[in-house]
Amino acid sequence: MTVTIQLSDEQAAALKAQAANEGLTVDAWLQRLAEKCAQQPRPSSMQERDERPIWEVIADNMKDVPPEVMAAMPEDGASQHDHYIYGWPKREV
Repeated sequence: MTVTIQLSDEQAAALKAQAANEGLTVDAWLQRLAEKCAQQPRPSSMQERDERPIWEVIADNMKDVPPEVMAAMPEDGASQHDHYIYGWPKREV
């Protein structure tokens, strides 16, 4: 199969330089690149599931939050989430 692609002069020069750096013609370098790509597993259309419990995922995501930011977090954030997310008045709990 023959494929034709359009490259700018700069792109073509970069490919020639890369191929020459490896002692190959551009054709041989591109064929080797295509073979390497064909050997790699194809990416899954779905991300791998994280099987950890949600509290471990949250703890992992929060581990780099500075202590001063954590100290400024509201202590009633869970029970008053509508207030903090939507600006509704706080509920009596």
